[in-house]
Amino acid sequence: MAETGQNVILEFQTIGNSVKVTAIDPVTLVEVSVVGSASAGERALGRLAVRKLEYMLAKRRGAT
Repeated sequence: MAETGQNVILEFQTIGNSVKVTAIDPVTLVEVSVVGSASAGERALGRLAVRKLEYMLAKRRGAT
């Protein structure tokens, strides 16, 4: 991920005026999703999904 240099798979699905972004860690196969306004932009929504994925991975490691 951004901090560790790992890859993250991002998937964007437009649903009406919203976008669902799914972030997947290819090593652990942990998957998270966020939904936001399409006007927020892919970059902002992608960062949000990656941050949520980082949080979930840290939680699984017991760091949170």
